[in-house]
Amino acid sequence: MSSSVRAPGRVKEITSLANPIIKDIRLLEKKRYRDETGLFLAEGMKLVIDAIESAWAIRTLIYAKAGKGSDTVEALAARCLAHGADVLIVSEKVLGAIARRDNPQMVMGVFEQRWTAPAAIRPGGNDTWIALDRVRDPGNLGTIIRTADAAGAKGVILVGQTTDPFATETVRATMGSVFAMPLCRMSEADFIAFAKSWPGMVAGTHLKGAVDYRKPDYASDPVLLVMGNEQAGMTAELADACTQLIKIPQAGRADSLNLAIATGVALFEIRRHALTFDGDDA
Repeated sequence: MSSSVRAPGRVKEITSLANPIIKDIRLLEKKRYRDETGLFLAEGMKLVIDAIESAWAIRTLIYAKAGKGSDTVEALAARCLAHGADVLIVSEKVLGAIARRDNPQMVMGVFEQRWTAPAAIRPGGNDTWIALDRVRDPGNLGTIIRTADAAGAKGVILVGQTTDPFATETVRATMGSVFAMPLCRMSEADFIAFAKSWPGMVAGTHLKGAVDYRKPDYASDPVLLVMGNEQAGMTAELADACTQLIKIPQAGRADSLNLAIATGVALFEIRRHALTFDGDDA
């Protein structure tokens, strides 16, 4: 149910880790429970505000007792209550247990997940989408989502069995960009069929790439950038689905780049024609 049609939320003060509401929120650490509920946890005032301003549905706002009396926190709580979310005022002990770390952020929010259906992806102009093949590392995925947002990409497609974009570590690494970047998931077979109907270049970074990544013309049509798994690279089937295999030249003894770094390097080259610099030209 949309948060815009829910009844106003309730305020509760909780100090016990045994409270069933807290137990349920702590279970969001587990992917199985996130999948079952369609919920996830975001930490920090900035992330919570970013999500609300991007019209993500908030179920529960959690903040430390130390935040009582803060104009910013109280205003955020009132806003969440009006959207039908419950507000939990909790002890430092409870907050730390939810975050699973010392010195947690003062504010957290439980949000409904949001996914983009494959049929809703309608590329045009110089749009860029990124497809990630079986990405495993939450930090890599979070960094890529943040980089995609910064470069003006339209969204990220997760291919096959990937790490969860709504895991707390991933959400934290996006620095709020998870709320701005559409996410889609597909099986490898579905993605290959999707790539075949792509109206522009399907560019994959590959060690066997025959073209320097700086050479293709990325400005004419939509680009679908395909990046392989951290350890194994992309599958042969995905490589065959690409219309252009590109390679990032390297010097030195390293034989590969970190996935998030490689994605950033390729993505900013692909988007170079669309990015402007507002500073002095000097």
